[in-house]
Amino acid sequence: MRLRRRLALLLALTAGALHAADLNVYAAASLADALGEIAKAYESLSGDTIRLNLGASSTLALQIRQGAPADVFFSADEAKLDALAQSDLLAPGTRRSLLSNTLVLVVRVDSSDAIATPADLTKPSVRHLAVAEPQTVPAGIYAKAWLETIGLWKKISDRIVPTENVRACLAAVEAGNADAGIVYRTDALISKKVRVAFEVPATAGPAISYGLAVLKDSRRPDAARRFATHLASPEARAVFLKYGFLPAR
Repeated sequence: MRLRRRLALLLALTAGALHAADLNVYAAASLADALGEIAKAYESLSGDTIRLNLGASSTLALQIRQGAPADVFFSADEAKLDALAQSDLLAPGTRRSLLSNTLVLVVRVDSSDAIATPADLTKPSVRHLAVAEPQTVPAGIYAKAWLETIGLWKKISDRIVPTENVRACLAAVEAGNADAGIVYRTDALISKKVRVAFEVPATAGPAISYGLAVLKDSRRPDAARRFATHLASPEARAVFLKYGFLPAR
């Protein structure tokens, strides 16, 4: 079965290579490393060029609503796709939930702060807690929801340092501009400058869901659909799992 799927994919890619396409893939910043590896391999198979526009899903969705030439949108939450669907901007039948993730609290590897539980975030030593913008950016929205659930948001809201996206949150901790930060587990895994102080169990944290869809106004809809299908293939899934992502719940 797997061999047949792979042969079908190769035949589709070979046919598509006769009309190589430039595809603009708008994707959440947390997907940068995994998606970069997948895109590179796909380019060598298909002949297509994958141009990644990485950032906060909220910013990317706004760009799409304003007419940016996106072919595929890979959001770190479903809400951004919901909004685009309500505006009739998604190609019918192309939306799918693909991945999940978990939240972790990170500190610098050389940090001496004894942070081992969520309650430790109220300690005086934690003066600045970096979080992706909690009103609009998925990672920040998830973090705020979790902190509210455990009754900590109001207690530490004056320590929150909002950042542009989750990778900026990670960078703030790496640089020592924040004492700690809440990021995805996948972001923590790619950094050698931070360590995980504690992980939020999937059962205790918010339901994190990465959604994918082709845009209705894609200039190369067939090529965009092929790439979106490839992102759900066993080959792509193996790369996502290698970087720490979880299958969609």
